[in-house]
Amino acid sequence: MSTVHETATHLPTPIELRSHLRALAVLEAAIADDPQYCHYTFHGAWAPGEEAALMENGSGDDFSVLFTPAGVLIRGFDHESAMSPYGTDDEQVWPGVIDEVPAALRPLLDEPAFRDEDIGAPRVTACLWWETGDTAWRAGSGIDFPPGSEDPDGSGFLFRLLTDRSPEATRAHFEDYYERPVPLEAVRHVLAGHPLTPAVAAALNPAALSDNALLRRIAAPAEVASHLACDGEFDLARTDPIEPIALPNGLPVEPVAGCNTGGTHYLCGPAVPGGPRPVLYTDSEGQASLIAESLAEALTLAVALPSWHDALAGFRPPALSSDYLDDHPDHPAVRDRLLATLRLPPATPPPPRRPPRRPLHGARRPLGRVGPGRGTPRLPQPYSRRTAPLDGP
Repeated sequence: MSTVHETATHLPTPIELRSHLRALAVLEAAIADDPQYCHYTFHGAWAPGEEAALMENGSGDDFSVLFTPAGVLIRGFDHESAMSPYGTDDEQVWPGVIDEVPAALRPLLDEPAFRDEDIGAPRVTACLWWETGDTAWRAGSGIDFPPGSEDPDGSGFLFRLLTDRSPEATRAHFEDYYERPVPLEAVRHVLAGHPLTPAVAAALNPAALSDNALLRRIAAPAEVASHLACDGEFDLARTDPIEPIALPNGLPVEPVAGCNTGGTHYLCGPAVPGGPRPVLYTDSEGQASLIAESLAEALTLAVALPSWHDALAGFRPPALSSDYLDDHPDHPAVRDRLLATLRLPPATPPPPRRPPRRPLHGARRPLGRVGPGRGTPRLPQPYSRRTAPLDGP
């Protein structure tokens, strides 16, 4: 019989569990076609001093793992369990499930997100906790589990990706749910805690970072479009360049956004399914610079490095100035939220290195003058210029 007592022996320490739950959330967000329907999510600011990892399978089953200074509380709810409050005569939590929860953690069960006011009880069939100072997971010692089920409290299936944390088990779960192959090496990469790079994200869901998908996601949430148009200087409403441009060999260009100084962002080259197109920026003076190898890179730059045009012009190094952070102390939180909404990998600080001589490594030198009667910018063949790692807190 699988119960919380067996689950407790297979769970890792709270620190390891937190890392694993964060990785599951990142992994599924990359795999899913629509992140709002992800089962696994992680909320770093659930409440002051609290973080929450949540799972909802859309069929009435869910769990929460709450990380607090007082300890960690795991609450699971199997809607088909005979131990469900909805299945008992008094519509209360099954005896023994939460009776021994420490006083410091008990209020977490009363949060509205986990409580049904119609029955006046939390939704819980399985509960475990690790109070600060403990050395092992604990669960109710006096639970009389109902007979007739190998998984009476639902802990076996609710927490299966927490007790078997192998890449193989994780891949099998997501392949079964999303009904498509999931590359094992990409799963290993994320579960190991490595940053989600554009290459790994594309391997997990090639369509997610396509140009069309990204442009649709920009236009959907008002906050994203507004922030990019203002701080990121990437405005989808400005797609009429001041002057037309042409590229060598007749390669096509597609204007996708503009900025408030009259510049235009172009996708260069033919659209290839699953293939990125480099992004060219032309300013109002006719200067052109290749700023990114893909739209995903360009958007990450626009979100993570506000007013990056100043860096392109050589006015400051590719990092956020202290003045900007003083004026916008919420920038790291806004940056992370927008990148997550766009389903772009999170911005991570680069390793220590010497300051570059040019403002935007590999893409700062103007490629030429554009417009009627002027030379056309000569793009590298194949496109190989990369932007520098993004600095940020």
